[in-house]
Amino acid sequence: MLKKKKDIKLFGNMKLMRPLMPDISLKRQYLKFWILFACTGLFVVMIARPQFGEKLETSKKKGVEVMVCLDVSNSMLSDDIKPNRLEKSKQILSKLVDNLKDDKIGLIVFAGDAYIQLPITSDYVSAKMFLSSINTNMVPNQGTSIGSAINLALRSFSPNEASDKTIIILTDGEGHEDDAVGASRNAGSQNIKVNVLGLGTPQGSPIPLDGKSNNFLKDREGNVVITKLNEGMCQEIAAASGGIYIRVDQTNAALRALQQEVDKLNKSELETKSYSSYDEKFQLFAWILLILLILEFFILDRKNRIFRKVKLFSVFLIFFLGFGSQAFAQKEVRKNIHKGNDEYKVEKYTESEITYRKALEINKQSLEAAYNLGNALYKQQKFPEAAEQYKEVVERETDKAKLSSAYHNMGNIFMEGKDYAQSITAYKQALRNNPRDDETRYNLALAQKLLEKQEQEDDGKGDKDDQNDDKDKKDEDKDKGDDKKDEQNDKNEQNKDDENKQQEQDQQNEQMSKDNAQQILDALLQNEKDTQEKVKEAQKQQQERRKIDKNW
Repeated sequence: MLKKKKDIKLFGNMKLMRPLMPDISLKRQYLKFWILFACTGLFVVMIARPQFGEKLETSKKKGVEVMVCLDVSNSMLSDDIKPNRLEKSKQILSKLVDNLKDDKIGLIVFAGDAYIQLPITSDYVSAKMFLSSINTNMVPNQGTSIGSAINLALRSFSPNEASDKTIIILTDGEGHEDDAVGASRNAGSQNIKVNVLGLGTPQGSPIPLDGKSNNFLKDREGNVVITKLNEGMCQEIAAASGGIYIRVDQTNAALRALQQEVDKLNKSELETKSYSSYDEKFQLFAWILLILLILEFFILDRKNRIFRKVKLFSVFLIFFLGFGSQAFAQKEVRKNIHKGNDEYKVEKYTESEITYRKALEINKQSLEAAYNLGNALYKQQKFPEAAEQYKEVVERETDKAKLSSAYHNMGNIFMEGKDYAQSITAYKQALRNNPRDDETRYNLALAQKLLEKQEQEDDGKGDKDDQNDDKDKKDEDKDKGDDKKDEQNDKNEQNKDDENKQQEQDQQNEQMSKDNAQQILDALLQNEKDTQEKVKEAQKQQQERRKIDKNW
């Protein structure tokens, strides 16, 4: 480009030569040069593959599903297996997780009741994190409800997966309180084996309290409790489903046997969703590079006679200013959303509401900002405004997980307003998008129960109104009867005493009927009250019996 300028100067002064070359444009040549220079820089950035942000990936791998049921009753604190039964169980499971590959694992803790600690997942890091936090205080009711744990495990498997499934139970088998063998047999009928790892010794040992070796758990008579391994029960549970029983000792033999049993399962294709900590962004630079190359191709060294009056540099500048302003706006939206999220985490809901609204002012189409704004409004109990935000999200959102969350929150808002019919509809929509959401399923059942109770109360009020109407009608009929009675008395005075006696008898019969009806109603109410009290007393006694009879 500089060489061309020097060559032109050989012919004469540039100011004199310019009128002789009206179609030559040095500005265009400068512009083409800088466009190619920018393309070179963008190409270097593109091949460097810039990565930031995160994204949700769906991958398919071959594996099996394993649900682990871990006994966390107080008897698992016994140290007949070092360091103690519970810690030994956690060590075995930790090594089992390390040996898994492309498989899914879930975790259930149980004592007197069973609870899901970790839903079925392929996130082994989370599995080990949840495993490390397990202790005997996680389940309030003591006992050993193995059957409940097996039934919960059966419901926790992925419903649409065709891979082999297995349940692993780590327990001392002592003091079972339900039909564990029947639950295992039910699992076997679904081709799911229940493998049992028995922890402890048949001789047993006391249960230390507060980590002190000289302070042991005692029963009601003041005797030290000795907890023993119930191998017979563990073997029955395993045999009922076709699984194996393994007694845990101080070696790794139990882990090796369990690993061999898991390896025998037929692996099939599993669909796994995971978040990547980064997202490829080279596509953005590739698109900019392509646009610049196309622009450079259409910019000629000479001025086009048709577009001679068009300032291409101005067009180019306007285009990039518009593109840059759009990119800046998107950056501001992301900045405000992140700031709002930080404020929301520390429970500054008013400040987060303001920040999310700023993001929506910049980009009204941001579904993330609208959903987060709905959450902030919900926390401030601004339910109508929150519902509007969730409604906007469900109308335009396509991601099923986000749709489920939005419908769930809408159901909660309707529940707050006691509009149980609307809440049921919202919860059903949430479950259609995420059928495995146990919290939504529980809320749906609660809403259905409250709606039924509400309808019963409404029916009771309607019956009371009908009774009042009937009473008014009876009073009106009575008045008419009195008028007829007066007329009849005027006509026939002789039958007055007989009619009065007859009316007194009717009134007495009517009064007796009302009294009898009231007595029957009171008796029914009293019976219902007595029944409710008996049920409550029975539940209370059952809970107290559980706590008194077995606290380990």
